[in-house]
Amino acid sequence: MIKDTLRAGAVLLTAACICGCANYRWTSRVPDEMRTVAVPVFENRTASAELGPIVTQYVLREFQREGTFSIRRSGGASIEVEGSIVKASRHPVSYDRAYGSRASEYRYLVTAEVSIVNKDTGRVLQANHQYTAETTFLVQGDLLTAQRNAAQRIAQDMARQIVDDVVSYPYNRPEGSEKK
Repeated sequence: MIKDTLRAGAVLLTAACICGCANYRWTSRVPDEMRTVAVPVFENRTASAELGPIVTQYVLREFQREGTFSIRRSGGASIEVEGSIVKASRHPVSYDRAYGSRASEYRYLVTAEVSIVNKDTGRVLQANHQYTAETTFLVQGDLLTAQRNAAQRIAQDMARQIVDDVVSYPYNRPEGSEKK
């Protein structure tokens, strides 16, 4: 009697799990013919050196890690991710009084504008979407070295945001229904 009750419970639990997952897809939303991506070096419109190449490098790494897209050169990709670093700022958040109120910790913010282009059709899927990433860093000696190390953390965070949007973009949406 108890075995029958347990067996019936297990069958009901299995059926509930199967019904609950009925609409879940185990595959990517990206059509097979669009699974190649190119990422030209991000333009840097700020005074912070090396941000464009650093962000580009981390976006490429994130595409490799995520695995949906194969990375290609611009001419051989279906999707191109075009970006510009448009703002970089740092603001002191704490001071070291032992050194004449010198800032010892900064908040670093970077903003990029990114467009996603379907290279097969020439259609801009997403135009100038802004991504902002921020971190804090301590200065223990050279301010520029500390900021460069923080730029890598910012680039990693920004890359995750960008790749998540590229992978989750509704590629099968009818033409003309893009976000403005």
